[in-house]
Parts: sequence; structure tokens; C-alpha cells
Amino acid sequence: MTATAPAVVTGLGVHTAVAAGADAFEEALRTGRSGITRCAAAGPQGPHFAAGLPDFDLRTALDAVPGLPAGLRAGALRTAGRAPFGVQVALVTALQARLHAGLGTAGAPAPRRTALVVAGHNLTTGYAERLHPKLAGGGAHVPARAALHLLDTDHLGVLSQVLDITGEGCTVGGASASGNVGIITAARLLAVGAADACLVVGALAELSALERQALLNLGAMSAGRRGLEPDAVCRPFDEDHSGFVPGQGCGALVLETQESATARGAPVLARIAGYGLALDGNSQADPDEAGETEVMTAALRMAGLAPEAVGYVNAHGTGSALGDRTEAAALRQVFGDGPGRPWINATKALTGHCLYAAGVVEAVATVLQLRGGFVHPNINLRRPIDPGLRFTGRTARPADLSYALSNSFGFGGINTSILLAAAPGRPRTEG
Repeated sequence: MTATAPAVVTGLGVHTAVAAGADAFEEALRTGRSGITRCAAAGPQGPHFAAGLPDFDLRTALDAVPGLPAGLRAGALRTAGRAPFGVQVALVTALQARLHAGLGTAGAPAPRRTALVVAGHNLTTGYAERLHPKLAGGGAHVPARAALHLLDTDHLGVLSQVLDITGEGCTVGGASASGNVGIITAARLLAVGAADACLVVGALAELSALERQALLNLGAMSAGRRGLEPDAVCRPFDEDHSGFVPGQGCGALVLETQESATARGAPVLARIAGYGLALDGNSQADPDEAGETEVMTAALRMAGLAPEAVGYVNAHGTGSALGDRTEAAALRQVFGDGPGRPWINATKALTGHCLYAAGVVEAVATVLQLRGGFVHPNINLRRPIDPGLRFTGRTARPADLSYALSNSFGFGGINTSILLAAAPGRPRTEG
């Protein structure tokens, strides 16, 4: 079936180890700046490297949001001043996207016609771990507010209160594919007329020590060889890959119906042209080439496009041996190895793997590259596992892009792919 997804992108927000805000993030992508550093307190088995946000401060971050009204700033501090770290980062990122899209201004969708989707699950494990000593010291020391903060839906409550969103809202999960599941959920809310605009927030994953150790034991997370420099550890699609490097980050998109954006004269940054979401029927951590091929093909089918129309793929590309080889095989199935094959890069080499937020962070990266007419570098790709694929090199390249895929795959056989179309009238760049 051929269909047109109704969602357009009118606002962006991002907060990662490489940059905060869309403009700074675009500059980091162009220069190939890595946010990966040595861990200050790694366990004996690692991870020795991560892309974290150790210096995040809510007041400082709010002050850095351009054009933030004093009333919104005050409301953010009042509501989230004692919220968990991940909620605070989500609020700052959501405010960036809200202001970028012009929500809350004259002509924008009303609060009751604005929806909120928070992508991610198991968001409170790090917070719960920090609270545990209070329980051990006596139950009375556990703050009553923790009953709310321990719920993933605390994000919904805080964000909707500060941003005055009273339409539909939910949290959605799909492991490392959560971000894309959130984008797809938002597009469907718009398609059925449940909202005129939807804020999608890919929530930061603050892992507990237990989760980090389990991921290390599984072989998914890189322990990080001590002899390597931090910016050389995460190596998607390289023969020397050793697993993913954990990253802390948050992304936000404002999706809107074309009718709503046109009526209020909101600039369209990109369009959701199609998507695919499918399960492998597999409870394990191993990926499946057929499932990954299916969702990329489904996204193209929804848009009525041939593979040759896609100029760029933001790959899931975590740096894990099996995951990278499986995705490379799926990309070859969809695009072949002819002259029309798309550029491929992996944003995780710069930001680390932002887990539940990865799909939204990488959708923001994809929109910025579509609009900016470039593809960011694969900074650590020296020996590609499949030289027949068109990986970008170690510096950015100009590229005149009309369509791009952004892939996210999660444990438990969750496959997703988003097809983004460039907005008309953007600057053209020679490829």
C-alpha cells in the first residue's frame, strides 16, 4: 500500500555529550566532534569510556536555551528543581524544541490539541540505585516524592505541566528502538486526528551499575581497551569494533500536521515520509537481517519510493560485531552495491549509544544533515566490514539529499526505520 504520512517536523531539541541545542549539534556533526571520555569511576571490567553529562546543571542549562521566557524558566525550576537528572535533561531539551517550533505562541495548536510522547522505559534505575541507601538507613528517609519519580510517567507529568500540554500523552518503549517507536506513535496520533501537534521526547537513560555490568557480561557494551584514546573507542562498522559505548543524551521533535503548520506559517524542517516497525519474534539480543530489511522496505513502500531515491542512511551502527554485520547485510539487501547506493554513517561514534533516546537524537541529526546538505563523518572507520557499502570517510562531505532513512533496532527483535524527506526550499548543495 502506498500512503503519505501526515507528519512534518517543525521543531528540534537535543542535549548530548557533544552539544546542546540544534545549531551547536549541527556544528559538532560537521566537524566530527566526539563526546566520549574516560570514565572517572569504572568498575574493574569497565566500561572505561562513556559519553556522559557529568556537569549538567538545570539552572545553567535553562539559561543556555535561546529566547526562553522568564515565566517558563521559573516554572521549569519550580516543577523540576528536585526532579531526577533524566527528567531535568528532558525538560531542557523539550523546551528547545517547543521554542524552535513556536508552540505556545499565537496561532499554534491549543494545549488540548497538542500531544506528548515520551520514548523510553526503565528510566529510573539510576535514580532508584541512588535512593537505596536511604531505605537501608530507615524507611522514613525515603522521600515521599520518590513514589512519583520512580515512575517513567514522571516525565509526562513534569513536561506536560511546564509546557502546558493537555492533549493525549503516553510513554512508549522498544529498547534501543524506543526513539523511533515514539516518532511512529506520534505520526499515527496525527494521522488519526487525535492531535494537531505532538512533542516527542527521547528520554535519557541513566543506567544503574547492575545494568552496566549485565550489558558488559552480555558482550554488548565495550569495556574499552585502555590503550585507546576516548574518541577512537566507538567504531561502528569497523573490523576493530568492540561493542557500544554508553552515551547520555536526549532528543526532541515537534511533529505537526501539514495543515496546522501551513495555517500558522510555521517553517517545515522535514517531513516524515514513511516508517516501518516489525518484530522478529525473538526474545534474545541477536539481530535479524530479514527483520531489518523488512522495516526499511516498509518505510520506502509507505512513501511509494524506490531504494535509489534514498541518498543517506543514519545507521543504527552501535559498534557491536554481530549488530553491525547484520545491519550491513540488511543495507546491502535493500540498496545493493551499485552506483546509486546511499551514504551511510553512524552518529553513535560521536554521541555514544544514547539507548532509549538514540532514535530521536539520530532523527534530529538526520534532519540537520538533510537541511544542511552534508553527511557527517565516520570518525573511527578505518577498516570497513563491508567495503561495498558507501560509508562516509573521516571528514564530512557535501551531499544534496532528498530522502534519508534513520534506523533503530532493539533487543527482543524490535526493528524500526524512519524515512525523512527534505523540506522544499532548503539550500541546495553539490554532492
